[in-house]
Amino acid sequence: MSQHLREAVIDLDAVRDNTAVLVERSGAAGLMAVVKADAYGHGLVPCARAVLDGGASWLGVALVEEALALRAAGITAPVLAWLVGPDEQWSRAVAADVDLSVSASWAVDAVRAAAGALGRPARVHLKVDTGLGRGGSVPTDWPELVAHARRGEQEGRLDVVGVWSHFAYADAPGHPTIDRQLATFHEALAVAAAAGLRPRVRHLANSAAVVTRPDSHFDLTRPGLGLYGLSPIPGEQSAAQLGLRPAMSLTARFALVKRVPAGHGVSYGHTYTTDRETTLGLLPIGYADGVDRRAGNVGPLWAAGRRRTVAGRVCMDQLVVDLGDDAVDVGDRAVLFGDGERGEPTAQDWATALDTISYEVVSRIGPRVVRRFVGGTR
Repeated sequence: MSQHLREAVIDLDAVRDNTAVLVERSGAAGLMAVVKADAYGHGLVPCARAVLDGGASWLGVALVEEALALRAAGITAPVLAWLVGPDEQWSRAVAADVDLSVSASWAVDAVRAAAGALGRPARVHLKVDTGLGRGGSVPTDWPELVAHARRGEQEGRLDVVGVWSHFAYADAPGHPTIDRQLATFHEALAVAAAAGLRPRVRHLANSAAVVTRPDSHFDLTRPGLGLYGLSPIPGEQSAAQLGLRPAMSLTARFALVKRVPAGHGVSYGHTYTTDRETTLGLLPIGYADGVDRRAGNVGPLWAAGRRRTVAGRVCMDQLVVDLGDDAVDVGDRAVLFGDGERGEPTAQDWATALDTISYEVVSRIGPRVVRRFVGGTR
């Protein structure tokens, strides 16, 4: 048994198998597996290898540093980095054969300059804002961006590999913005084609759209959350119903177990008070480790064979569990969330309890929590 006080166990076979499910759902399209943010807290390099084993043909990250870390690990699959700024590591990215997202003419110029200095064309994906209102060129600026990129291709400094966008409401099937964004994307593709661009990959569909909107798959799908076994449409279908299995289990071992009398206040502010003589267990994991402070008195966990709830406020390094009269020893392990197969809570259960999303629950798990990888190729 592992001796770590706090541990996240990552099942790489689950990541691989979830990828295979989403590859099948993607039909004729390829699949770009999103492994940004340390693979949503699951481990960048091990998960990148697992998704490639599962059939992914591309990798997607937010930051250039993430893409370079994949290259440093010896991963040669196509990688797109999309969150780039004016002082970015353009030359390092181009030299490492990293695809870059471009949303404005100044970025085209920056990539062209890096490509010229290196004597090789830079691979870019032009992003259009079809309605999310975040990254991407708005449709009124799109013709100028397309024309600028086309000039870069003609001079041999750019290779416009892709055109892409991102949904705002794909996790709400039937929302009217989905059809509007899809129509805007088709219009943007027509503008690009008229300018002479021939992108090899057009991509729009996130995890939710992979399973609900096959008409948005184009040449590549771009799932993230589903790779890690969490449902992108929890209000519609659970992970199990989608054929997905949660890959992360978050556990901690009891560092102290003690009997206390009725009327005993627990943790800061005494937001929990025992109503009888009971056993309290102390788990050495807290909000510095990614356990939301709002989980006090609502956060579910599994200990001594059944579900329980965090007692009192979550502290920086620890939280308390009321164990009643059940037998628990120091060193016994509690499960904050897992795959749910034994009845333990899932990351989605935590998201529901905290009125947030499962993305946040898994991606915020901090570096003090040891990652232990099982299965797969590391």
